[in-house]
Amino acid sequence: MPKILLVEDNELNRDMLSRRLQRRGYTVVLACDGAEGLARAQAGGVEIVLMDMSLPVLDGWEATRRLKADPITSQIPVIALTAHAMPQDERQAREAGCDDFDTKPIELPRLLSKIERLLNAPRGAPSGTPPA
Repeated sequence: MPKILLVEDNELNRDMLSRRLQRRGYTVVLACDGAEGLARAQAGGVEIVLMDMSLPVLDGWEATRRLKADPITSQIPVIALTAHAMPQDERQAREAGCDDFDTKPIELPRLLSKIERLLNAPRGAPSGTPPA
C-alpha cells in the first residue's frame, strides 16, 4: 500500500488519523513539524503528504513551497489539512503548492477519496485533474 507522510503537530490528531489510515492498509510515516516533514519527504519513499498548515519550526505553507521547489519531491501530491476553512485559506494553500485542501475535523471518507484521486492521477498533472 502507498506510504503516506502525515505532518501534524497535534499528538491526538496525529495518533487518531494515523491509526485510521493504517487500518485502511496505508503505511504512515509521521512528522511533528514542517522541517521534519520536509526531511522525511526528501528521504524518499513517500507517495503523498498530508500537511497540517499551522506547524511549529516551519509552517505547512513554507514546507509545501520547499517540497514543490525541490526536483526530488516536487511530484509528491500534498493535501493541506487545516482548521482554517475560509476560501482565502484554500487559495493560500493552493498558492503554496498544495494539490488539494481538506478541513478539520477530518471526515475520513472525504479525505480517503482525495488521497485515492491524487494517488491515481498522472504525476505532473495539474491539480484537480481527474484520474485517467
